[in-house]
Amino acid sequence: MRPDHDSRPTLRSPDLRWGIERRLEFIELRLFWEGRLNRSDLTRVFGISAMQASADLRRYDAMAPGNARYDRNAKCFVRSTQFAPLLVHPDSASYLHQLSALAEGVLSASESWLRQVPSYDKVSFPCRLVDAHILRAVLDAVNTRCALNLHYQSMAHPEPRWCWIAPHALGLDGAHWYARAFCHRDQRFKDFRLSRVVAVGDVRPDDTLPSSDRAWHTPVTLRIGVHPALSAGPQRVIARDYDMENGERAFTTRLALLPYLLKRLSLDVGSDVRAPQDQPIVLLNREEIASLMGGVDHG
Repeated sequence: MRPDHDSRPTLRSPDLRWGIERRLEFIELRLFWEGRLNRSDLTRVFGISAMQASADLRRYDAMAPGNARYDRNAKCFVRSTQFAPLLVHPDSASYLHQLSALAEGVLSASESWLRQVPSYDKVSFPCRLVDAHILRAVLDAVNTRCALNLHYQSMAHPEPRWCWIAPHALGLDGAHWYARAFCHRDQRFKDFRLSRVVAVGDVRPDDTLPSSDRAWHTPVTLRIGVHPALSAGPQRVIARDYDMENGERAFTTRLALLPYLLKRLSLDVGSDVRAPQDQPIVLLNREEIASLMGGVDHG
């Protein structure tokens, strides 16, 4: 017998431990994406007993009655036709991130929450090697608010040079990881690509305030739109691709990351440089963005 609505436990009930919350979310996500699950899915992923898995399934049924039914022939729980997510908000990005992690080898099949994985692959790019000991040294400097002496190969100089930096954050441009740091030689905040650090040297206390990195702490809003030279059909599909409303989409990034984002979106040049088919979006507030770019230094 199922409890009435008022007596159902909720995901945020104080008696639910974090581990149980995760397992209930797993049940719902597996039902949403793959339409079925059984006790062995829970025991395999979370390492719990069959008895605990049965208790979790009963708890989920009490919380979301009607979302699943037991199929005696298939010997598993299957998604019902009236299924409605209660505990999570499934989105395609989460699912595709799992596939991406599997493709990159970051996640093993035994660690993934996916079981019925479609055939998949991804374009592989040359790996930018980041030495683990160098990364650890940078992280230690960030966490202890210290300066670190780096032997760094800049593209502006033929040979690597030593320089003291005070890192306070890490950044990713989509392909490369950077240390955001105050450069004591140049007396300004800059980005240092981790794969170009040749070696690390001494460490010393540093009183540089991360809050003084204006570019890192300044939010910038980009407004993009569909290229007006495209015909009606391509305009509609591009607007849907970028989830635009009334032909526009606004999103925010850090001023320090702005040049990377513009380059990744092919917005680092004017809309008249490339054909509309190759650059289907345009930057609507280009003048505003151009005025901000002058204060960004990436080393």
